[in-house]
Amino acid sequence: MNTPELESDACYLALKAHDARFDGSFFTAVTSTGIYCRPVCRVKTPRRENCRFFRHAAQAEAAGFRPCLRCRPELAPRAASWTTQDASRILALQAARLIDEPDAWPDAAEGEAPGAARIAQRLGVSDRHLRRIFEANFGVSPLQYLQTRRLLAAKQLIADTRLPMAQVALASGFASVRRFNAAFMDHYGLNPSALRRAGEGQAAAGKGQAVEVRIGFRPPYDHAAMIGFFGRRALRGVELPMADASAYARTLRVLHGGAAHTGWLRVQIDEPRQQALLEVSESLAGVLPIVISRVRAMLDLDAEPMAINAALHASFPQGDGIRVPGTVDGFELAVRAVLGQQITVAAARTLGSRLVEALGEPVDTPVPGLDRLFPSPEALAKADPDLLGRLGIVRQRQAALQALAREACEGRLRLHPGADVPATLAALQALPGIGDWTAQYIAMRALRWPDAFPSGDVALQKALGVSGARAAAQASQAWQPWRSYAVLRAWHTPPAAPTQPDDAPVPAAVIS
Repeated sequence: MNTPELESDACYLALKAHDARFDGSFFTAVTSTGIYCRPVCRVKTPRRENCRFFRHAAQAEAAGFRPCLRCRPELAPRAASWTTQDASRILALQAARLIDEPDAWPDAAEGEAPGAARIAQRLGVSDRHLRRIFEANFGVSPLQYLQTRRLLAAKQLIADTRLPMAQVALASGFASVRRFNAAFMDHYGLNPSALRRAGEGQAAAGKGQAVEVRIGFRPPYDHAAMIGFFGRRALRGVELPMADASAYARTLRVLHGGAAHTGWLRVQIDEPRQQALLEVSESLAGVLPIVISRVRAMLDLDAEPMAINAALHASFPQGDGIRVPGTVDGFELAVRAVLGQQITVAAARTLGSRLVEALGEPVDTPVPGLDRLFPSPEALAKADPDLLGRLGIVRQRQAALQALAREACEGRLRLHPGADVPATLAALQALPGIGDWTAQYIAMRALRWPDAFPSGDVALQKALGVSGARAAAQASQAWQPWRSYAVLRAWHTPPAAPTQPDDAPVPAAVIS
């Protein structure tokens, strides 16, 4: 059982060192001030006897502490270690992920948040059982955890944007401004408008039609490898990586509350501050917490390098900063995985770009070269097979793509972090043209499952020095539950896994 408060001298040592590797892994509450901080906070280190250490922000707030206005706990990367075999803890972690991920509830009305009963139903357990194991593992109830998430999301929007308070309340999951104001006052003892006035010098005015926010991550982070990965696969009109691998921009569609929100985003890594600087079009401001969550997943900003490297460093000593590239759209990732089967990087990029040009909706952006949205499931499901054939997509791939699109349209296939991984893997493999490799690859990147392992990938087998899927799977056992990271490190490890030229045949895992 996890106690809410951590009793660890190691936490105090990390606090004294302002060690960014522990950012989001614990929070320090100071009894003399009533405030809790991140380990990276630059205020004077409090005396040890005045410190209480909590694993989650919700635990600190449940104990009566308020978030620091300087280090801003809402910017910290999330912490949810999967290094456990305990079934009840895994269930509690899955429940927390469903609370963390707005995309888990695309049909929710604006301002509506999932209750414990609905989360329990999704997980197939009773409401009472969920509450019991959640409190045992997190030290707070699901409702307290959710309330903290909503309040910290609102706090970030207040501090970093000029959004009206009514829009902040709805975007953060509150049903009304009245409830939002009451919750904010009750937890923080401060009116939201007063908080904005206090930080007006810091709030971003935006650049034209955009809002800006910051997102923290734990070092080390190989951002050049991440941006380079996206750059080699960029689709015309949808994505635009910077030539020096310092930034990345793309278009985006968010379906939430029965409405489609479209626009663009641009993200740049600020390595010295361990932050991602995110610029989002004003048209997406109403779903900004969802966009932030998707960018966290796309750039793998919530990874826990210390736990991952403890399992993988001996086998891949050069890969400590490599993360698993995600996606801002699970359906898009699945389509691209199918398109990329058995062809080169260049060929997959060409097919994807043709599909965007033929079926993608136009969208206005201030970024030259970004002018299309990736095709929606509805557009692909209704596409004429003859049109897809003229784009160069063979019939077998057409059948897989359109079956995938129909399942997404009907809501039977949920491709986002928080989805039920075993059920989703089974649903994917029941579709024509999708086997174990493709399903594992989608789980790795779209579902953010850290232990996915496409053992049938030929490039992976070569990198591991084995022959066959069974031998690759056997070799991977020591890397559980971080095998997704082992896959990326194997692909990046020279000379055993050399980078393939664009015109050389490579397995789908390397190109999708």
